[in-house]
Amino acid sequence: MLYAHEVVLNELAQGLRPLPEGVEWFEGLSEDDRRKVVHVLVLFCGQARAREDDVPESIARSGIRPTHTPAVMLMKWRFGMDRLPAYELTKSFRLLVALFGIADTRRRTLYCAGGCGHAWHNLPDPPRDST
Repeated sequence: MLYAHEVVLNELAQGLRPLPEGVEWFEGLSEDDRRKVVHVLVLFCGQARAREDDVPESIARSGIRPTHTPAVMLMKWRFGMDRLPAYELTKSFRLLVALFGIADTRRRTLYCAGGCGHAWHNLPDPPRDST
């Protein structure tokens, strides 16, 4: 069973939920919860087998500048973004969602193309507001 935040992160990585909606969700969390989500994203990137050569594309997709602290850290393959100042957390979130998306897409293509039993690869489409 997936926790609600795990579903949101996987929906973002798989393009089932738009990033602006994910950022709004993230920024609505307490600082402590934002730090926990960033930490979970780091773990998900590892589980999805993110690679250093995914970093430039993840920076480009994230919309943050390569000179921002989280991007610089990732270029050096350092993942302690959950310990950054609070104002860096949204940038870290955007960057790690992009990295997770790249790695998870590759993993689904290579290992799960014929279908798999991973709960996170078999998510229903998220409900949409009718407004």
